[in-house]
Amino acid sequence: MGDPYERQLVNRTFYHSKSPLRGRVVAVLQGLLENRSLQLIKPISRTFSAGTILELIATDEQGAGPGGAVDRIAYVAFVELLDGGVLLVGDPVLLNGREIGRIAGYDETHMPNHQNTIISVDQRRSGADLGLSVGDPMFIPGFSS
Repeated sequence: MGDPYERQLVNRTFYHSKSPLRGRVVAVLQGLLENRSLQLIKPISRTFSAGTILELIATDEQGAGPGGAVDRIAYVAFVELLDGGVLLVGDPVLLNGREIGRIAGYDETHMPNHQNTIISVDQRRSGADLGLSVGDPMFIPGFSS
């Protein structure tokens, strides 16, 4: 009963400011699934150290978010974070300088190996379909109120 995420007490307005995060693609992925059954955890934020590897997974399912499930996915990339920091649901994700979508939530299937980071997109496209290459930059802007 004490979990603020379970009780829906915490949202983006609790974050006054945060630093940007830079990363680089270390593996480009391909493939789409219709029945992945990812279980998004309830917390809206995750903290990461520099050097952490994230798996970016795209979904075009309307309403994808913390505490929900996602089936329709496209595999995008594994990304190494060059900076430590905080990711929030709703943060834009830029690859090669263009926004591909916004963070919808996190699935912990492969933890502690890596964090699945789910991105809400208009159109599901894999990393190969996006034309990504190993070494391409990823950027998640910070903000200040």
